[in-house]
Amino acid sequence: MERQPGRRRRRAQTTHGLVASQDNKKGSPCQQDAGSQGVEIQIPSLPEDIWCYIHSLMPMRSAARAACVSRAFLRSWRCHPNLTFSARTLRSNKKEYKYDDIARDFCSKIDQILKRHSGIGVKKLNIQMCKAKYSFPCSLLSNGSGDSIRYLHFTGCSFRPTTELGCLRSLTKLHLYHVGFTGDDLGCLLSNSFALEVLGIRYCDGIGCLKVPCTLQRLRYLEVLGCCNLGMIESKAPNIFSFDYEGKRIQLSLGETLQMKELRLSFNGAVRYVCVELPSSMPNLKVATISSRREINTPLLHSKYLHLKSLTIFLCAATFSPAYDYLSLVSFFDGCPSLETFVLDVSEYEMKHVSIFSDPSDLRKIQGQQHHKMKTVKILGFTSAKSLIELTCHIVESMASLECLTLETYQSSSKCFEPADRSNECSPLPIHVLKGAQRGLLAIRTYIEPKVPAMVELHVVETCRRCH
Repeated sequence: MERQPGRRRRRAQTTHGLVASQDNKKGSPCQQDAGSQGVEIQIPSLPEDIWCYIHSLMPMRSAARAACVSRAFLRSWRCHPNLTFSARTLRSNKKEYKYDDIARDFCSKIDQILKRHSGIGVKKLNIQMCKAKYSFPCSLLSNGSGDSIRYLHFTGCSFRPTTELGCLRSLTKLHLYHVGFTGDDLGCLLSNSFALEVLGIRYCDGIGCLKVPCTLQRLRYLEVLGCCNLGMIESKAPNIFSFDYEGKRIQLSLGETLQMKELRLSFNGAVRYVCVELPSSMPNLKVATISSRREINTPLLHSKYLHLKSLTIFLCAATFSPAYDYLSLVSFFDGCPSLETFVLDVSEYEMKHVSIFSDPSDLRKIQGQQHHKMKTVKILGFTSAKSLIELTCHIVESMASLECLTLETYQSSSKCFEPADRSNECSPLPIHVLKGAQRGLLAIRTYIEPKVPAMVELHVVETCRRCH
């Protein structure tokens, strides 16, 4: 606080910085307007930039309310750095409005606020309009007005940038979820966002081709999920650290990926794709997560992932192809000499593979080198499928460094946690599912457990006995 005359200072201390005064009308520039009884609320006299900073830390709805009753806060409101527009922040008290009226009201409010804030320090802009149709006015970011923007997050609106948008030199994060735009629209934005570090696109059905230019030298994270009409991703950004794609099988051209350390792929045939097409382009990959609902047998790796340490494979479907040979996954062990953690999820509603109990003939063995880095293996949805038993036996017998092996039968994670509470029970399971889980447990006890070395910690998790 600035120094004040003794009398005023004592009054300020007794009211914790809020002074009720009827005779002093001048005060600091942060005073509020006079109330209904002519009483003026005097706020402590601080530099205006400090009040602007305090105002910037308030939630947007609270900041807007403060601007309605204070001339000083009105000035700082117009350069509020973080703007979030959603049904919560823009909710209307007029409940008698029809939906179309509310949508128009929301859009009108957004336009008015954006026009008043354009070009004066906005750093984060978040628009979440899941139901109201809103077309973002890109002209508000043109001619240098968007130079301060660091983070753009649009959900459920239309965003059509053009070449007139210009350079967004401060933009580091861009998230587009359920947004209407085309590949050309996005290209106009990306070509002028040289500082971009994070690009996330989810469920944007209007885009058919995503091209990431080489000018995005700082781009580290690229995420593309659920864009049903997307046919190609072509990236020339040289320093992408993490890539996440989920959708249908498309043409992937990732260019220079020497910096790629994390990879997540989810589409039918993803396991084979990782084995055949990616190894030569991602020599420094360390963490990989692969999801697929339809696969043919895993081929040999054409080259090796020399630095891959963690591999997670999800082969989850209602019924996975009975022709798939789980033992073919051994190809990953030979191609990933630094692998330390392996997680395999083969959960399925109904197992159609040949059971070890239907064909108890000798188990196949694959001759190969010993693995001296693998420490942790976890298999979820363990069944009595013969090829899965063969894969697990291979892991136990060929991985000298193995420390922990966890085998979980179907839906074991859904068991209740308080046995004394009868109201807290597991979801009911069909009888054929329970029988399949019991066969998986019997296969573990019969074929796996006797082969586990004494130094390996074996965890066998079965379905909840109390509920099933």
